[in-house]
Amino acid sequence: MKILILCNKSPYPPKEGGPIAMNAIIEGLYQAGHSVKVLAINSNKYGVDIKDIPESYQKKTGIETVYIDLSIKPLDAFFNLFTGKSYHVERFISKDFEDKIITILQKDEYDIVQFETLYISPYIDLIRKYSNAKVVLRSHNIEHLIWERVANISKNPLKKFYLGHLAKTLRNYELGMLNRYDGIATITKKDGETLHGLGCNIPLIDIPFGIDLSGLKKNPGIETEFPSLFHLGAMNWMPNQEGIRWFLDEVWPLVNKEFPGMKFYLAGRNMPEWITVANIPNVVVTGEVDNAFDFMYSKAIEIVPLFSGSGIRIKIIEGMAAKKAVISTTIGAEGINVESGKNILIANNPQQFFEAVKQLVHNQELCETLGENARKLIEKDHDNKKLINRLEKFYQKIIDG
Repeated sequence: MKILILCNKSPYPPKEGGPIAMNAIIEGLYQAGHSVKVLAINSNKYGVDIKDIPESYQKKTGIETVYIDLSIKPLDAFFNLFTGKSYHVERFISKDFEDKIITILQKDEYDIVQFETLYISPYIDLIRKYSNAKVVLRSHNIEHLIWERVANISKNPLKKFYLGHLAKTLRNYELGMLNRYDGIATITKKDGETLHGLGCNIPLIDIPFGIDLSGLKKNPGIETEFPSLFHLGAMNWMPNQEGIRWFLDEVWPLVNKEFPGMKFYLAGRNMPEWITVANIPNVVVTGEVDNAFDFMYSKAIEIVPLFSGSGIRIKIIEGMAAKKAVISTTIGAEGINVESGKNILIANNPQQFFEAVKQLVHNQELCETLGENARKLIEKDHDNKKLINRLEKFYQKIIDG
């Protein structure tokens, strides 16, 4: 098959959730023998210099980028209140990106055009006009659910109102697009069930985030600092910021008092200033790391305190693949077939989180057992080769009609 993949940000370098998920699909399809072409949005929020992308990656993906300014413009955001349109989506509409799509479609014919996230959807009519390819949405999240949850937990009345407006207009757009694709590949089974319940009646499949386990060492030979806690995630994603703020305010004082010598490492891109200047006892702000797995191997317990969001937490899957003990919330672990006490610990309030940390710090054997069981789960449910095989069959079924 010839597959054109349109991305809301560059899949390379794969250093945060979205690009990691996109890159797993791209690499998997290429390795399975398909022709893959990538067109990605480059932006002020996530900028990549094409010259920094390895020549080998450029050659196999034909990757091109188009710059779009995705910065929040207060005046536009205000007037959007009176349009009924989704400000989230409107920011992704670009004449330059449109022109590049036309150029690509006039040059080659494709069997599948894959939209990475809802935010590429404004270009669907353009695809239909210039191509006979089947259009598939790769749904990373139920996007409006993220913003509904963020609005619900916001304490500032004005912010709560505006976030509610964003969530409502995004919901209207997302539901309006549901049956305009030829198929949807969700990242979790639950998301697929949610879309079906919202009125989706086109072909649906759930393709979780997959890992190339053949390239992941089971015994990396890196010494683990035990006990230690860590969080790894892009900090320009609002649910991550909210979760870490909650953990630092509500849980860390309890943990630090009980274990005054233990460190909590915060790693990830775009660390906000309120974290970098906070100077919280025993909290080490590492920022972006060169190798996510090497970082995870060197630490003991991963914490993922999420109370909003949708889709799947890629850093949980990666941590489990690295045989880490993970503590997360019910929402954080959504979409992963986990069992608390067997391959993860689930905690939904400060006392539960504190007790989970205490349990693991006092029982290194339990830490290791959770990690071993977590790895087995990833081998069963998140092997990228198996998932790509399912996606291929789904594509072929759509093409055959």
